[in-house]
Amino acid sequence: MKKDQLKLFLDEKVKEYNKPAFIRDDPISIPHRFSKKQDIEIAGLFAAVFSWGNRKTIINKSNELMHRMDNAPHDFILNHKEIDLKKMLSFRHRTFNPTDALCFIDFLKNFYKKNNSLENAFSEGIKGNDKTVENGLIHFHNLFFLRENYPVRTRKHIPTPERKSSCKRLNMFLRWMVRDDNCGVDFGIWKNIKPAQLVCPLDLHVDRVARRYGLIKNKNTNWDAALELTDKLRRLDPVDPVKYDFALFGIGVLEKF
Repeated sequence: MKKDQLKLFLDEKVKEYNKPAFIRDDPISIPHRFSKKQDIEIAGLFAAVFSWGNRKTIINKSNELMHRMDNAPHDFILNHKEIDLKKMLSFRHRTFNPTDALCFIDFLKNFYKKNNSLENAFSEGIKGNDKTVENGLIHFHNLFFLRENYPVRTRKHIPTPERKSSCKRLNMFLRWMVRDDNCGVDFGIWKNIKPAQLVCPLDLHVDRVARRYGLIKNKNTNWDAALELTDKLRRLDPVDPVKYDFALFGIGVLEKF
């Protein structure tokens, strides 16, 4: 398919899937339960971190965690007592266990004591001339693990480009927070990161579809492949390349292409 044809095709698919009807069956439905900025950030981070496997299970487990946080995650993060953390000791989602939950809560508590928005944890690592959010992702990982008492096992839930991870879940979280197109799906509540700097979330479905359309040549599903895909999508829309995540994901998962 020629570039112009591919752009027209994918643009139509973006219009088809980038609308409120997409929300209900997607993990982004979790942060959409909230209106307070910090609640959206925290709910979005957990929903994104949990996002591997069956979407229904991801949504159910994310809702369960929000319930354990009294459906007020920012207030819980800042004001919980030690006894309140007992509710976390039986929470599990696949390899995410109670120890991981306690580490996340501890990090977020310390961060929100000093910051009004989780955006700072990413944007402070991005330099003015950075083409992508790569340095922001590295900064977030390093900031999270400044506390040496966090176990090594928790690192699997906060990937970094330095280890060549595609960082699919964190890139998805950034898409939710940064993109602002008035379509009602992504939030666009972060303003210090540009949509043009986002990297396309590269899950197995997006990877498969992108390869069929010649958008990825890299043999591995890693950070370099995510950058390659995003660079190709940037040629279709240099201002908002990651909008095509809707198209590739929709074709791969919802149309089972």
